[in-house]
Amino acid sequence: MTDTNLIDNPIRILLVDDHAVVREGMRSFIQIKPDMEVVGEAADGYEALEMASELEPDIILLDIVMPRLDGIGTIEALNEQGSQARVLVITSFAEDEQIFPAIKAGALGYLLKDSQPQELIQAIRDVYRGEPSLHPTVALKLMNELDRKPELPPTEEPLTEREVEVLKLIAQGHTNREIGEHLHLSERTVGKYASIILGKLHLANRTQAALYALRTGIADLDVE
Repeated sequence: MTDTNLIDNPIRILLVDDHAVVREGMRSFIQIKPDMEVVGEAADGYEALEMASELEPDIILLDIVMPRLDGIGTIEALNEQGSQARVLVITSFAEDEQIFPAIKAGALGYLLKDSQPQELIQAIRDVYRGEPSLHPTVALKLMNELDRKPELPPTEEPLTEREVEVLKLIAQGHTNREIGEHLHLSERTVGKYASIILGKLHLANRTQAALYALRTGIADLDVE
């Protein structure tokens, strides 16, 4: 059942794929949903960055293999420019060298192009709510990755109670701004906590921190 609030404020979607026919196909079944709106289309990562800045979409449906700037580079650049859009990767590739860099860069969802239209619609709604959405093949690969131990052990200095709170919310897909609102902290303070957490756990980015939190039981995927 569709949330009536989403109909009043439809999910704003930016389509990014270098094949016009793919964009047309996605648009055709997205635009008939009353809770969704395609606000723009881009053919490569550079166009996506410009349009994301201008249109401020809620969700970016992003291909991985594109000319000029690929999907991984686009996600990293979106992070650098402070985009609040959540990224749902839509690709034909399920190889580890595409999946893990995309997720580690910050993609919240990863769907294959052979998925059914309704699976894509559900994935968009899940990612909009901050919930990870993964194709079953990708989910299995990710679970195997979760079973692998980190190369370096965490620091002997344990996480503080506040750092655990921040880590739990990071693992649930919240932005620094959302975490700040939840914990009554400034966005800058949350960023400092995130940096401290990464340092203590010897991790490179927020997605690795989220995987650590899930693996150790600090957090689960339920959004409060």
